[in-house]
Amino acid sequence: MLYILAIFLPPVAVLFTGRFGSFLLNILLTILGYIPGLIHAIIVVRDQKHKKDMENLLSKRS
Repeated sequence: MLYILAIFLPPVAVLFTGRFGSFLLNILLTILGYIPGLIHAIIVVRDQKHKKDMENLLSKRS
């Protein structure tokens, strides 16, 4: 879901990950050009998903 949002509204997708600093950076990147903002948003969303997956994996091991 966040990936689709990242395609259409990159800063909003980054904001939904809860990273305010990355959100501000993404606004700047999106203003400078849509493609840099899009790439940054996808990286941030992917990182957030990976972090959640790792937390779930570690909680199941304990």
